[in-house]
Amino acid sequence: MNSVLKLAVIQMNIEAGNPDANYAKAQRYLDEAVAAESKPDVIVLPEMWNTGYALTEIQQLADPRGQRTKAMISEFCRRHAVNVIAGSISEHRGDGVTNTIYAFDREGKEVLEYSKIHLFQLMNEHLHLQAGDAAGAFTLESAPAAAMICYDIRFPELARKLALGGAKILFVPAEWPHPRLHHWRTLLQARAIENQMYVVSCNTVGESGGTSFFGHSMVIDPWGEVLAEAAEEETIVRAEVDLGLADEVRGRIPVFSDRRPALYE
Repeated sequence: MNSVLKLAVIQMNIEAGNPDANYAKAQRYLDEAVAAESKPDVIVLPEMWNTGYALTEIQQLADPRGQRTKAMISEFCRRHAVNVIAGSISEHRGDGVTNTIYAFDREGKEVLEYSKIHLFQLMNEHLHLQAGDAAGAFTLESAPAAAMICYDIRFPELARKLALGGAKILFVPAEWPHPRLHHWRTLLQARAIENQMYVVSCNTVGESGGTSFFGHSMVIDPWGEVLAEAAEEETIVRAEVDLGLADEVRGRIPVFSDRRPALYE
């Protein structure tokens, strides 16, 4: 297992209601990310990057069964031998639409499909989207990893479940808006510290439907230290992580073995 991974986190402005423009922009950023002198092992995209929060039109805009997204990302991964956490997209599935993450390995094989469990009522997600019913654990470069989406980080039970399953790195694509920057930074660092794992968040920027998004995509280590953080413009955040640090931290402060779950019910 390669424990050291180079990350490229794509912080981009999403044009709500214009999938063609968003797919084209995502492709440009993916190409830019992989063309760096120090080629990344993992590239991350933000939440709902294909349509944005055009929820009143989402039935017409969402990607049917994720086909367009899967074809684009899978082919890119095969061509460049890179892992991609394809943020999340609005996917048309059956009679409804889900907010779904896909991840692909270096061979273009799908290794994760996770639909957002907790729908955010303040942005009317519950009126237009269907919630997922399973956690987002997967394997990345032979290491246990996990993903959740935006509002999910307010639910520590989910992050702890994933950590207890062995996850050493947690990916969090998001469209997290102003004015809750303090919540964003605090919650992400808390999830890293309490679960002794890396947290890699990918937020969007710009304005959509009267809501503005502040970026501040972050890579946080298992001690809660911020290794890299963007500002509020489109950019690619780059960082290097060593998943072995999660094991080291868990060995030094034995949080998991000191748990008393019988008393938590």
